[in-house]
Amino acid sequence: MIATTAVTPNAVLRVPPASPAAAAAHFGASLAFHADVSDVASALAADGDPGFVVIDTRSTASWDQGHVPGAVHLPTALIAEQAGQLLDRTVPVVTYCWGPGCNGATRAALALAELGFQVKEMLGGFEYWAREGFAYETWEGSARRDADPLTAPVGSDDCGC
Repeated sequence: MIATTAVTPNAVLRVPPASPAAAAAHFGASLAFHADVSDVASALAADGDPGFVVIDTRSTASWDQGHVPGAVHLPTALIAEQAGQLLDRTVPVVTYCWGPGCNGATRAALALAELGFQVKEMLGGFEYWAREGFAYETWEGSARRDADPLTAPVGSDDCGC
């Protein structure tokens, strides 16, 4: 009799991939909850109404340091008190905070959803807005950084994804 040894799968396959149907449901849901920085920038740059409003959920000091042009400043702590006066419940909202290491945009999205708003979170937050080379506003005026080649294609507005 030949002894067989069980092969331990690598860390990637230790938990098998989901079924295609489960994966489609998961990734479809993810896209319903999240918006990409580049997609938000493209929609805002196009002529006409993008069909959503962008909300900066950070403090006033953070807002002054830099924010997405045209964004509404509504810190998370003030959403319950001010969202009804500042926002139209028929217009979807896209929230952002500092960046991927911050869950402020997630907390703001939850607060807005609990108030009856349709909401998405902008992945990457203000950090990736600036790192991808999009113009932003500060208390001193407009600013823009060169695109970080680790986050955005150099010399092109389209990453191809």
